[in-house]
Amino acid sequence: MNSIFKRRSIRKYTSEKVSEDTVKELLKAGMSAPSAANEQPWEFIIIRDREVLQQIIDVHGYAAMLKEADVAIAVCGNINRDKVGGFWVQDCSAATENILIEAQELGLGAVWLGVYPLEERTNPIKKILKLPESIIPLSIISIGHPAEHKAESNYYDESRIHYNEW
Repeated sequence: MNSIFKRRSIRKYTSEKVSEDTVKELLKAGMSAPSAANEQPWEFIIIRDREVLQQIIDVHGYAAMLKEADVAIAVCGNINRDKVGGFWVQDCSAATENILIEAQELGLGAVWLGVYPLEERTNPIKKILKLPESIIPLSIISIGHPAEHKAESNYYDESRIHYNEW
């Protein structure tokens, strides 16, 4: 649970590299997420190419941290695998969160960059990543060794808890 409570959005990174083995551990965490009817509609694009990262920065208004990130993971939904109707968004969101928690567990810094459902982000990123029509980018996770530390937060709020009814 500590990794859940300590996870923070980290946007500043050192120049230290993230190993391929570490990226594989992040992907294992992502693929361990629950999914509707166990369809696992996710696809992952590992991005290290500086030119590709810069193209994403150019079309995504909140992606400047990719300039320092050693690696990014685009989490995409494969709508051909989404047979129960629209749950790919929840499934890929769960995969994204698992990767963020595993990044914290491994001592990395990471932040979730939202892509879907905004067409002004989704369409250019589909083009940049050369995605087929059936693949939709949900999120991009910027990852690196943290160059900033953020204090643990406590977002628990009793006023948002309701029992049996509103």
